[in-house]
Amino acid sequence: MEQPKNNRGVKVRKWLRIVHRDLSYIFAGMLLVYAVSGIALNHKDSFNSQYSVSRTEYALSATPRSGVSQTTINEWLAACGVSGQEIQHYFPDDNTLKVFLKGNGNLVVNLTSGNATLEQVKKRPILGSLSKLHYNPGKAWTCFSDVFAVSLIFIVLTGLFMLKGKHGLWGIGGVELLVGILIPLLFILL
Repeated sequence: MEQPKNNRGVKVRKWLRIVHRDLSYIFAGMLLVYAVSGIALNHKDSFNSQYSVSRTEYALSATPRSGVSQTTINEWLAACGVSGQEIQHYFPDDNTLKVFLKGNGNLVVNLTSGNATLEQVKKRPILGSLSKLHYNPGKAWTCFSDVFAVSLIFIVLTGLFMLKGKHGLWGIGGVELLVGILIPLLFILL
């Protein structure tokens, strides 16, 4: 015996709600991770999501290049709180000394003025790792990302057909869908 058309529509919408709900819960955490790290990556010109860079200014004794010895460098490093961390040093020009430090840091000293800048770079453990996911870190992640993308398509499609009437796809929902499609198209075309 064939089911009435109305009853079939109710069953389909019920199934759509279940699929929509369950996929949404499964991938809600992933969406939050992508959203937070995506915001950080969108502002990479003013914020480095991978590393924290700190710069500290110091006033050291002015010394001509000919007067700079390993002892002088060790004293300057101690004054900056990084003694014993030198890897190597060189003079980019006659007025500048650059000292490379263990752990992604460096000290640049203006030999004429004695002004020095200590730059230390530290990895952001959580945000840096999350941001790497946007750069496809491996095959397993590619497979997961594909499943995630297909699931997002299902979430969207089930959401489109859950409601009927004036709030559904053929009503205001359809207008909102078109607006959502037009926004990225405008950014592409303009």
